[in-house]
Amino acid sequence: MTEQLFAFDERNYHECQTTFRGENNQEYYLGDYTIDGGSTVDVRADKKAVGAYSIIRLQSKSRLLFRRNWSHIREDATDVTVLWFVKRGSMVISHQCGTSVASAGHFGIIRSIFPFSIECRTDDQSMHEVLHVVIPSHIFRRFIPDEVNIGFCTSMERREFQIAERMFTDVFEDTGDLTNRVEQALVDTALYVFTDGIKHCDNSMHERQSLSQKRRQDVLRYVEIHLADPKLNAEMVAQACGISRRYLSHLLRQNGTSFPNLIWDWRLKTAHEWLSSEVGNNISIAEVAFRIGFKSPAHFSRLFKRVYKMSPREYRATKIIKKAHSEPKDFYVSGSTSIQ
Repeated sequence: MTEQLFAFDERNYHECQTTFRGENNQEYYLGDYTIDGGSTVDVRADKKAVGAYSIIRLQSKSRLLFRRNWSHIREDATDVTVLWFVKRGSMVISHQCGTSVASAGHFGIIRSIFPFSIECRTDDQSMHEVLHVVIPSHIFRRFIPDEVNIGFCTSMERREFQIAERMFTDVFEDTGDLTNRVEQALVDTALYVFTDGIKHCDNSMHERQSLSQKRRQDVLRYVEIHLADPKLNAEMVAQACGISRRYLSHLLRQNGTSFPNLIWDWRLKTAHEWLSSEVGNNISIAEVAFRIGFKSPAHFSRLFKRVYKMSPREYRATKIIKKAHSEPKDFYVSGSTSIQ
């Protein structure tokens, strides 16, 4: 049987950000969710849980926006692969490699461990509908070990995609006639059929990589997500990536660095970017240090000065002065933002 995840209308759609993840705030991965207000607001999501999978039907008469950035990923490192089958309207998926559009009769793929944004658009009858299948990424890799390009979209013209989509829909719409074991078998079969079709699509896969390249990407991805953790260390990274600490050191040496240098360089580069931006003007140096994983603001300042030849405070002051000189003198607009 299906269960309702959420339903929004004119009375409660402003609360969507705090309630779209369900009663336990865990149904979806974390992100920024927005519903466009208009003459008609009617958004509903229903879910069918099948073992480790979730099949969700989303219907809306309003434009929907969802964004997941590195800040969300660091806070909630849920790693799932999502297949989006567009029934009505369209989806615009923005990701690290660009922008993809999935219209009715198309599907798209995203993975929650990477930043992305989705805009769900209604059709000429003011309706949007998608069926999406949420799969833990480690399970999805059993069906297709190679990395699928994030944001990949294509038509469902291939027979494999049509069969798979129909099987997912049948399982979702089942009212209790099928046992849990049968439902699980049907979803597994649908994924085998679906991924076999993916393998025959142009531009669906990353270029084949060596094992060491894949392992290095795993390491960098884990470090980027957990960079703000002051306890981040080589043992933690090696264990999370399923490799030995010795092999981790070998991978980094191949690219001319060591684990401590990788971490400190990455943290300092992140701090440099923050202090160069407008958002860096609104937070203290100590908060910058803590947000990027330094245990001590003094330690952060020493390393920053060693690399950039001035303290963080001095560097930010020079950026503020340069910006003031470049701004028009006849007006001033103020505002506040927060780190994303």
